[in-house]
Amino acid sequence: MSQTELGSKIGVTFQQVQKYENGVNRIGAGRLSRIAEVLEVPVTFFFPGDNGGGPSPPLDVGDSPFALLSTAGAIQLVRAYSRIRDGRKRHSLVEIAEHLADAAAYQARKSRKV
Repeated sequence: MSQTELGSKIGVTFQQVQKYENGVNRIGAGRLSRIAEVLEVPVTFFFPGDNGGGPSPPLDVGDSPFALLSTAGAIQLVRAYSRIRDGRKRHSLVEIAEHLADAAAYQARKSRKV
């Protein structure tokens, strides 16, 4: 979505959207809520991790499903998954995601040992 499109949907100019994006102007809670609604993401999407920025840490399997959906890209992945009608293909996608997650965890353990 372009800055012009987003601005139009939230009632501001694209220049204002640029200022929000670059941190020149602060975004009020109501406006942030509207941006999240337009982008179809939870407001928490804009607050990665508990460390004030950077990527979100991996979540435990025991975490709430809503917490899992707040990670970057999760909603997009779920939407794409729901559009796949073939059960075998959906299963393959899950296997790929699990493989990637396992490989990332392995690499993280390996780099800590070095």
